[in-house]
Amino acid sequence: MTYEAARQAAAAQALATYLPASGPLECILRPSADGVVDTAGLTLLTGGYLGDASAELALGLPPATAGLVRQAGGSTAVPLGDILRPGLEAAAACLGAGVLGQVAQVDPPALFADPATAVYRLSEPGSSEPFAWFALRSRTRGGPARATGQLSSRKLGRIHDVEMALSVVIGRTRMTVAELLSLEPGDVVDLDRPAGAPADVLLNGRLIAHGEVVVVDQEYGVRVTKILDSAETVD
Repeated sequence: MTYEAARQAAAAQALATYLPASGPLECILRPSADGVVDTAGLTLLTGGYLGDASAELALGLPPATAGLVRQAGGSTAVPLGDILRPGLEAAAACLGAGVLGQVAQVDPPALFADPATAVYRLSEPGSSEPFAWFALRSRTRGGPARATGQLSSRKLGRIHDVEMALSVVIGRTRMTVAELLSLEPGDVVDLDRPAGAPADVLLNGRLIAHGEVVVVDQEYGVRVTKILDSAETVD
């Protein structure tokens, strides 16, 4: 088994422990010769992972499994993506350090149809029906250093003294110089987005993610909800 295949298998096993099955689930890699998984009737969740080894993950739940997950979540009002996020985070953590973006319910995901995707059937022992389907497609490209999710200290040293500013923007506005100079304590400045809208996460001025502002130990923070692909980022 290759290093990449071992990480993918570990990711499937990690996810399986978070599913509300009656016992340990068997994680079986579906051979590509078996064809594309029939996703009709499945509840499908996907999430992007950005880190040492970036990847796309998808989870397909048959109706019975989706019902068990909702029961385990304790409320039908809680989105399935929120209930299963810890499991997908555990799976993604097997790929290396990184951040899992927003877990969204979609129909249908292209991941299951891509021959480059590793698709696992998660089944209860002795059962002929899948308890869930798990798909993982690596975005890693390049040589051995990237394939193992590692960078040498010599290469990291090239950017050791380079400053990168990470900023969070909750909104913007336009005003004239006269309006700016007339500001006084207590004035309220209207921003260009409604309350509850996601904040922008910028690295050196480039939009790389969206998130929500949170309070951690009486200090502000941002919970990342979506990592943007390079095609989605703007200056």
